[in-house]
Amino acid sequence: MVRKPPKSASIATAGSGARLFAPSAARNCDVIADLIAKVAPTTGTALEIASGTGQHVVAFAARCPALQWQPTDVTADRIASIDAYATESKAPNIAPARILDATTSGWAAEMQGIQMVFLANLLHLVSQTEAQTLIAESAKALAKGGTALIYGPFMRDGELTSPGDRAFHQSLVTEDPEIGYKDEGEIITWAAGHGLATIMTHQMPANNLALEFRKTSG
Repeated sequence: MVRKPPKSASIATAGSGARLFAPSAARNCDVIADLIAKVAPTTGTALEIASGTGQHVVAFAARCPALQWQPTDVTADRIASIDAYATESKAPNIAPARILDATTSGWAAEMQGIQMVFLANLLHLVSQTEAQTLIAESAKALAKGGTALIYGPFMRDGELTSPGDRAFHQSLVTEDPEIGYKDEGEIITWAAGHGLATIMTHQMPANNLALEFRKTSG
């Protein structure tokens, strides 16, 4: 079942044609693309989970032209927006967007040998169980030596570390008690249980983190 995004989640507005525009994606796109260019494998397939509007994937494809990017999302309007951005960019290394609810079990069976999995701003919008499933399936999809990069807002040692984070987390759990910020250490522990070794925690703007993992088992 696809969870309905909470009202507090980032909002996308209509652009030209099928394209949607998310101000938050525009703000963080360059800094995430800079990081991906540093940590991504040089070749192979990169799976973007919850691609959203498609603003991110066209930037990533331009920065990492040797990677074949597979964008995904859960709703038809987002899929149409992703494909519209990709078509406009004329990037040869973006595959047609696919419907994927990465919080459900079993999807990795159809996506084996992925060299990179990237996810931005989703874990705080799903339940703990769904987050654990997403990480487990991502690990299964990755080839040995593959990279996982998870970006977003997190607790540190169980604490919300800024007034903005405390307010946002509270707004999320008020709308749905099952969702809200996950703890950085908790994510690292879950990942380790599925053969994902922590390489680095990258400090990002707006008090966000990017957690970089490497698949250590085959």
